Amino acid sequence: MARATEKERILVVDDVPDTLEVIQRTLAPEGYRVLTASSVEEAIKIVDQTAVDLVVTDLKMPKVGGLDLVRYVRENCKDTEVMMITGYGTIPGAVEAVKTGAQEYLLKPFTDQELTGAVRRALDKLHMRRAARPRPARAMQDSYGLLGESEAMHQVLRALAKAASTSVTLLISGESGTGKEVAARAIHYDSPRASAPFVPVNCGGIPEGLLESELFGHVKGAFTGATETRAGFFQTADGGTIFLDEIGDTSPSMQAKLLRVLEDKKICMVGSSRSREVDVRILAATNKDLPGLVKKGAFREDLFYRLNVLTISLPPLRERGNDVLLLARHFANAISLELGKPPPHFSDGALQVLKDYHWPGNVRELQNVVHRLVVMSESDTIDVTDMPSLMRFSVPLAAGLDRTLAQVESEYIQNVLASMGGNKTRAAEVLGIDRKTLRRKLQEG
Repeated sequence: MARATEKERILVVDDVPDTLEVIQRTLAPEGYRVLTASSVEEAIKIVDQTAVDLVVTDLKMPKVGGLDLVRYVRENCKDTEVMMITGYGTIPGAVEAVKTGAQEYLLKPFTDQELTGAVRRALDKLHMRRAARPRPARAMQDSYGLLGESEAMHQVLRALAKAASTSVTLLISGESGTGKEVAARAIHYDSPRASAPFVPVNCGGIPEGLLESELFGHVKGAFTGATETRAGFFQTADGGTIFLDEIGDTSPSMQAKLLRVLEDKKICMVGSSRSREVDVRILAATNKDLPGLVKKGAFREDLFYRLNVLTISLPPLRERGNDVLLLARHFANAISLELGKPPPHFSDGALQVLKDYHWPGNVRELQNVVHRLVVMSESDTIDVTDMPSLMRFSVPLAAGLDRTLAQVESEYIQNVLASMGGNKTRAAEVLGIDRKTLRRKLQEG
């Protein structure tokens, strides 16, 4: 079990001194700051004067009982969890404790593992609610357009700040939907080039035959349909930044042309024999393993080293802890404002589903899911039953190890497509395939 942080302060309330001592001896080595009280009256004085994360209280005590303390904490300390312990366990007693507001109900005698496990579960629920809580206006101003409080995102933000202070070429890696373009924009708008254009180009979304013309421009008559001279993305970005997304999808011939631009700082329009200088910072991004492609001969080694002067790797959402809850609340607020409706409340169960899901589409998938939840919600609370079916718990039926690989693949593709609201382009990005391959697989399925 992960050790607690210093901020996790626990108040233990019991009228039996030996019980207080045992619980304190068990929890203190785990890193918790343990306070004790021998009565409800004493406990109330402590919670009124001290910020407490969790109250662990006995049920049966002289004068004022544990249920009254639970009610007091629930009505006066909105940022405190409560856990009930008792030697008089009954089903009605457990039901009453939970209805009153206790997150956990533990019967005496209990083991050290049972106690620490119950404490951790109660605190985990508290942390989930804190992560999903709306932030004050100042706190919600995301750094560089990226939201996140995890250590992984703090490392990314530090790297972005360093990258913005230089003018060297940068390679941004990460799975689809992790926010590579957002990171590129952050670097540009925090750099000395901020007043000049930022031009994003999806290299994988432009047909190979048109990519050169789109990047470098063309002169009139260069090819059929070229009725006028037109500037390309590099000319548009002159003085600023060009963002080459999915650089790993470019052909060997295009890679050779990009290498020349990086080396000479010059471009040549299609149909022209004259080159022109451009002052453009190049940021590139990929969700592919470029070193692996280099080894296979599918990507030029010299271009890779030219692009890889600096590298920033964006973590997948599943490795960002409670950031998923912070982002869900942020998206819910933004979408609700756009729709002119009050922001919904996420139940504890819904928050747990969001946190436990593996998010193959990362932040983009989360935004789509929250958008659909806000639009379709018929109440002010989003619960587990409102979540997409593939995110909810299901009991495995006959479909086990007797299915073919094709059947498993087809089911997964359908689940990803459903999570994207039927959007084939975004589903293809999550699956790491192009739309043509996705259409073929859907037809085969």
